[in-house]
Amino acid sequence: MAGGAFVSEGSGGGSYEGGVTGFVIMTCIVAAMGGLLFGYDLGISGGVTSMEEFLSKFFPEVDRQMHNARRETAYCKFDNQLLQLFTSSLYLAALVSSFAASAVTRKYGRKISMFVGGVAFLIGSLFNAFATNVAMLIIGRLLLGVGVGFANQSTPVYLSEMAPAKIRGALNIGFQMAITIGILIANLINYGTSQMARNGWRVSLGLAAVPAVVMVIGSFVLPDTPNSMLERGKYEQAREMLQKIRGADNVDEEFQDLCDACESAKKVEHPWKNIFQEAKYRPALVFCSMIPFFQQFTGINVIMFYAPVLFKTLGFADDASLISAVITGVVNVVSTLVSIYAVDRYGRRLLFLEGGIQMIICQIIVGSLIGAKFGTTGSGTLTPATANWVLAFICIYVAGFAWSWGPLGWLVPSEICPLEVRPAGQAINVSVNMFFTFLIGQFFLTMLCHMKFGLFYFFGGMVLIMTIFIYFLFPETKGVPIEEMGRVWKAHPFWKRYVPDDAVIGGSGETYVKEGISQQDLRICRREEEKKNEEWKL
Repeated sequence: MAGGAFVSEGSGGGSYEGGVTGFVIMTCIVAAMGGLLFGYDLGISGGVTSMEEFLSKFFPEVDRQMHNARRETAYCKFDNQLLQLFTSSLYLAALVSSFAASAVTRKYGRKISMFVGGVAFLIGSLFNAFATNVAMLIIGRLLLGVGVGFANQSTPVYLSEMAPAKIRGALNIGFQMAITIGILIANLINYGTSQMARNGWRVSLGLAAVPAVVMVIGSFVLPDTPNSMLERGKYEQAREMLQKIRGADNVDEEFQDLCDACESAKKVEHPWKNIFQEAKYRPALVFCSMIPFFQQFTGINVIMFYAPVLFKTLGFADDASLISAVITGVVNVVSTLVSIYAVDRYGRRLLFLEGGIQMIICQIIVGSLIGAKFGTTGSGTLTPATANWVLAFICIYVAGFAWSWGPLGWLVPSEICPLEVRPAGQAINVSVNMFFTFLIGQFFLTMLCHMKFGLFYFFGGMVLIMTIFIYFLFPETKGVPIEEMGRVWKAHPFWKRYVPDDAVIGGSGETYVKEGISQQDLRICRREEEKKNEEWKL
């Protein structure tokens, strides 16, 4: 494949002792529950903003607009900046808090960040549940955003550091799986609470406290990662934890690699300055920035947190719009299971490329169906058959995202950064993701009003660009230990110009990849050479 560099799983790192233990599986499952926070909010906000009781209490102008809208302005039923701020304010807070989370994650460990995130989300959910005015709603949303920022910063890093290289993808995607489950649960709750005579929206918003409590409890019972322990000078505890999660006593090779990476990391006093200025971090910086940017411009959040509003705009009845959101939620969960199965078997590149092509096709079809039947002015009508086809292709689109750009958008940035800049890299990933999620959340309904069905063509064009970007610039990272990721960049025809030999553990990364020399042999040779140099000096 043009532009790609493939490194076989057996060419390094695979010589580490130990295997997949029940302890590490359970640990990663509990940690991945941090994704419930993000997922529940993605699903709950769109359903709540489509409930008439909620709109009449907090956004009466939108309620009047929805009932009095002429057919020619149907695309603009929900176009209201204050209503969009209710959804988007969370992501603005998450953006800002991700930078604080980066410092906390590096200095105090991943567990503390997860705890702070859970507590902030819990308080925010209570503010929303008992809100009496828009100001309380927005304050609650901002606190929820702090929770999401801390959770999204710490959880993917925690998973990548705990998981063995050969199943790192599957275990890390557990975070995305929890997001999709959170979305589905939220959609089901929205459908149930919409049948309540009064205060159904309060129940929907208040139940966000449940995933928050799960995360707070999880932050107490989870162990720290060996990487985090080493960063804080706990060498013996780090070795013991590595032995426990790998199920082997002899972990010398992997532990030495972690120690080497940790020592290099300690020499870096300004990780933010380094990741932006040093050439060897250029690949990590580019992908930590561009992957979350493109992830949001797939248009997925049009579906995830505005699905009921979108379906109502297109003429679905109230119950039908919520049921349609549930259907897309089910597809999202099932398709994420496909990614868990495939990511460590077929690799990241294949899923990125296939998912991109699938989404492009579906967005063109959905845009064309809406344009042909609903019209450019909104004066047309979707027939039941056309509405079903629209829903079907939206589901196929969601499936393509859920086994590609959805989980990989969190997995890849968390596994490609060296330890010394990993918290900074993840903070960039989260902040870029949250910034563009904020933009989509704040302006989607306005874009729908002005661009109409052409909005789907816009997102389809963005997916085309990002698929080409992956095809030429992204190398395969399947099965590569995260402390050895430098060899992947060194083997790539474009990125190798930025990565010096000494950025690859064991030196001479190009030889390492091309000639199949094992990482262990390189390490032994390096140490023998250092020993001889010391003897010569004596």
